[in-house]
Amino acid sequence: MSEKNNLIGKRFGKLVVTECTGQTQDRYRLWRCRCDCGGEILANTKRLKAGTVTSCGCVPRATAQRGNVAEDLSGRTFGYLTVLRRTENKGGRTCWLCRCDCGKEKAVLARDLKAGKVKSCGCHAHDHRHNRVDLSGQRFGRLTAIEPTDRRDRKGAVYWRCKCDCGNETEATEDALVHGNCASCGCLKRENQRKIAGKLNRIDGTCVEILEKRKSRRDNTSGFRGVFKLKGGKYRVDIGFKGKRYYLGSFSDYGEAVAARLEAEQAIQRGFLESYYEWKEKADRDPGWGKTHPLIFEVEKKSGGLVINRQST
Repeated sequence: MSEKNNLIGKRFGKLVVTECTGQTQDRYRLWRCRCDCGGEILANTKRLKAGTVTSCGCVPRATAQRGNVAEDLSGRTFGYLTVLRRTENKGGRTCWLCRCDCGKEKAVLARDLKAGKVKSCGCHAHDHRHNRVDLSGQRFGRLTAIEPTDRRDRKGAVYWRCKCDCGNETEATEDALVHGNCASCGCLKRENQRKIAGKLNRIDGTCVEILEKRKSRRDNTSGFRGVFKLKGGKYRVDIGFKGKRYYLGSFSDYGEAVAARLEAEQAIQRGFLESYYEWKEKADRDPGWGKTHPLIFEVEKKSGGLVINRQST
């Protein structure tokens, strides 16, 4: 490298070239430069000689043109933030490194600090008036709000520590409490589930009410329950009963597939209901007979067909 092309030790504005990196940028040598503020920056020969870059970024271009010095905010407090020191500019604007009361550090634009747009590292981003409603002592269903916690949901709603009438404690958001979406620690839901279960008649693992009011599955591909369209165009048919599934066959014709399913429903599901109500009528008249004569309704697959074994008398 000739003496003419060697920029080490030369000054360009606030920058002094300290090292040639051996790299290039846009076909120009890339130099490491130290700024008067103590920062460092990499700049190529063209930018240095043309005066395009004269600092590490610590002086905004507009400030440099006016000759003004950025206001020193060191040590000042803005909301939960305390300014520590000047840091690298963002978008040509003065930026300061601040420490939040929670201990985290954050780089913030000077204009945002002075305008009050940024007051924390983000930990108080949701600390607005509508999130600071005092719910202490208020009742929501079985829950009594005790005190707010530091937790927030994704919408910023405050979690409140609550005590349930059953004695347990739980946490629920202000929104869930106010809008009635949370009324207990979970005990109310469990009680309702037990009440519903108590109203259902289950015989040998089969719920009579569900069987009577069955609906088509949402993932059905043919439009009819138990009939599924295969990739090859055929229709596979099966039926479920007492935790088992019974394959009824594959059909090229949709109508035949539906007919096979309906025939199986008549034999199995409708047959079970008829046997159940016949058995229940006798058991209601004579509870002792019902205990000694349990309902029997079994389905087996033999020789490619379904065989039903039932006994209600």
